[in-house]
Amino acid sequence: MALLTKQRGALLILMFNLLLVFSGIGLVIPIMPKFMESLGITGGTIGLLVAAFSLTQLLCSPLAGRLADSFGRKRMIVIGMIVFAFSEGLFGLAHSSALLFASRLMGGISAAMIMPAVMAYAADITTPEERAVGMGYITAAITTGFIIGPGIGGYIAEFGIRVPFYAAAAAGMISACITLTVLRESLPSQERSADTPPDEAQRRGLLSQLRFAYKEPYFLSLIIVFVMSFGLANFETVFGLFVDQKFGFGPKDIAFIITFGSIAGAVVQVTAFSWILKRFGEQRVISLCLLFAGLFILLTLFVHRFWLIFAVTFIVFLAIDILRPAISTQMSMVAKDQQGYVAGLNSAFTSLGNIAGPIAAGFLFDWDVNYPYTLACLVLFMCFVLSVRGKKRSLPDAHASS
Repeated sequence: MALLTKQRGALLILMFNLLLVFSGIGLVIPIMPKFMESLGITGGTIGLLVAAFSLTQLLCSPLAGRLADSFGRKRMIVIGMIVFAFSEGLFGLAHSSALLFASRLMGGISAAMIMPAVMAYAADITTPEERAVGMGYITAAITTGFIIGPGIGGYIAEFGIRVPFYAAAAAGMISACITLTVLRESLPSQERSADTPPDEAQRRGLLSQLRFAYKEPYFLSLIIVFVMSFGLANFETVFGLFVDQKFGFGPKDIAFIITFGSIAGAVVQVTAFSWILKRFGEQRVISLCLLFAGLFILLTLFVHRFWLIFAVTFIVFLAIDILRPAISTQMSMVAKDQQGYVAGLNSAFTSLGNIAGPIAAGFLFDWDVNYPYTLACLVLFMCFVLSVRGKKRSLPDAHASS
């Protein structure tokens, strides 16, 4: 269903904000080898820097979601964009590890403020029939940000390794001003103070939700979500350091490999993903993607030429880009009337993987450049075995719900 002009304009502003935020996350990937040299920091420190962002986003998201309901969507988005701009500017100015950590912590807070408010705003301005279209636009902005972030970082870094962060800071402030002056608040003032009784899922805190997740029928899917996020974060965190140290790749080479692989994955998601799921089924697709991701991460340790590295990385990104929505689809089929609760658990387990993966990768990289990818492929292979063993139990549920 087509969206009205006003809705489309509001969604474009929301998409621009998310595009900036998730581009800012990816900016650092091709530049980190040069930062290691200039600041004398270790791989372990880089792993902790990446994890710090996800940790603060995980911890702040529940509070930020509640504030978006009581304080207003627009205010949260504007404040979040200002915090984002300051975090990017601080990263560009940083000449010590302490300032780098402060920047990444601020970045996680900004993402936690922006994401729930944007999702709620999109839900406010769309009808149930239009909801899929609106959320599709939002998801496209996030995916595009992840795709172009490393590319932008790699190419702008030709003017200086700190220039991409200054550019992101300026763009963030401009976006905050546009949002403040153009975007209208979507949540009526009388609804902000409405005392809506929470359901059982909402009454549970984050730790309680994680503690009781093992009782849910989709717990195996949550484990796969964690492992997938762990493996991908492990792979991406040290990829730039890995190819820089082993092959002498520069920021532009790293940006090209990551950007092309991400674009290919996004194209498959848009054009062929639905057909793949219908042809093979969620469970088989999940198992095959885990197998291929683990296998080709392992192959990364044995290839040496640029185009072979490019081809192997392309398959890894493609497998992960198909795996992510396949798991979400499978979980949504089982969730029934708990869609919001399950989506929250999905996000929480993703964040946990994004915290643990970079930390493990960074410290293992300092020990031996090959160890992070050895761990990643072992974890993915173990999860592949789990997914195959759980196949007999999962398939009847899927058939029953279809």
